[in-house]
Amino acid sequence: MPRSPLPDFLQGPANTPILDVRAPVEYAHGHIPGALSFPLFSDEERARIGTTYKQASQDKAVLLGLDLFGPKMSQMVKVATKLAPGKEVRVHCWRGGMRSGAVQWLLELAGFQVHLLNKGYKEYRQWVLAQLAVPRPLLVLGGLTGSGKTDVLHELARLQEPIVDLEGLASHKGSAFGSIGLPPQPTQEQFENDLAFALNKLSVDVPVWVEDESRTIGGIHVPPPLFRQMSEAPLVVLEIPRSVRVRKLAEEYGREDPGALATSILRIRKRLGGLATKEALSAIGEDDMEKMVSLVLDYYDKTYSHGLTNRSAIRVPSDTCDAAVNAELVQLAARQANLLTDHPTSLPSRGA
Repeated sequence: MPRSPLPDFLQGPANTPILDVRAPVEYAHGHIPGALSFPLFSDEERARIGTTYKQASQDKAVLLGLDLFGPKMSQMVKVATKLAPGKEVRVHCWRGGMRSGAVQWLLELAGFQVHLLNKGYKEYRQWVLAQLAVPRPLLVLGGLTGSGKTDVLHELARLQEPIVDLEGLASHKGSAFGSIGLPPQPTQEQFENDLAFALNKLSVDVPVWVEDESRTIGGIHVPPPLFRQMSEAPLVVLEIPRSVRVRKLAEEYGREDPGALATSILRIRKRLGGLATKEALSAIGEDDMEKMVSLVLDYYDKTYSHGLTNRSAIRVPSDTCDAAVNAELVQLAARQANLLTDHPTSLPSRGA
């Protein structure tokens, strides 16, 4: 029964699906990016087997597992054939034990070539945590709310600068309004999995741009080793006039559900104060997005500016929120400060 070490398992073969045979609840909590849920047992069946193991014996738990596995064999092969017409798959469970071994046996019996992850998802999680602690050069892009930092970050990517979009991975824009219009946030574990996967694609010798973040992005925590590196990295701050930022945010939020906006306002009502909260809610009702945004910015600008008090930064003034223009300004400022080479490059994935 050949087994693949983690680097070989992650790197290929190309176009070979990864089948995660753990229970659906385990997959939902966290999985290898791109892996497909292919459960050997349902959540209920897994619980029954676990109870039998604890209350009876391992032998009885194994027999129960076989009783549950038997009727599924034909259907599992049919599903696997649809997922992998070329009949080559990568398979893993939690520790590389009986579940993945049983699925490997079944699929090989059906003519599949199966690559089994040696120590399972547990080894992948260990790799993830190690990746997040790897020292790497970072450049942090800052700016007051409404500066369009995320848009600038993606323009930097188009300029061939390596980036990691933490807010994109977290499915949250970082403020009380950050979840509006976005899918639900991933679990903390899945965020870490996706983040490690993204970081691993980049060279450790070339600065990676990230957006300035607090310790939390919505309900997600930036992993402490990475947050420490971000806190110590050079900071490049976009300085956009307040009036420009107000117009940009008003246009964006004007497209959103007023109820969701009101809920976000109420979420920070203690920090805004009673009068500002009342005025902001009234502004939403009157469809005066510029007034609402201006009231909220009073709080966010003060908070972010206070956070910059003891941090040195390269300041990049601009009178526009045009992301393409600002990306070039930011890139130029970083080069002039000798933080970038003339020809930034990224490397293909290095596996594990």
